[in-house]
Amino acid sequence: MHSDNSDIQVACFTLDDNIYAVDIMRIREIIKPQKLTSLPKAPPYVEGVINLRGSVIPVIDLRKRFDLPVREIDSAVRLLIVRVAKQLLGFVVDNVTEVITVPARDIKPPPQIAGGIGAQYLLGVCLFQEALIMLLNIDTIFTDREASELGLIGSMHGEG
Repeated sequence: MHSDNSDIQVACFTLDDNIYAVDIMRIREIIKPQKLTSLPKAPPYVEGVINLRGSVIPVIDLRKRFDLPVREIDSAVRLLIVRVAKQLLGFVVDNVTEVITVPARDIKPPPQIAGGIGAQYLLGVCLFQEALIMLLNIDTIFTDREASELGLIGSMHGEG
């Protein structure tokens, strides 16, 4: 159980006009977009896979996952390499802005209607310098079936 005195370090990033954050302990690294290998019959939000130092990593477009308008890839776009259920995934985000420290006591439960993104995807929300930051729960972004499909993608292509 977290004490109210604990602080959480999060990496902030933008999608559309909203600010999201992920616990930095879950992020392996933040990289620029790389050449993708597309996967036939992959779910629409799976952009393809990248080879990152010998690891095959599925790349997920969070805009598509959250039904946000598609955006052209520009120089600000980044890939967050995160670990979800023993699998590395790359999340395409509009821009990574900063790493901040948030006191756990400042994190509020997510609103039931959070700008189109369901509350089930959020750990909570907090205010930081007048900005509302939504803390993403990366463990709930995918259903169990989707997660196993993504796991299969990684292991099928990781054998070669």
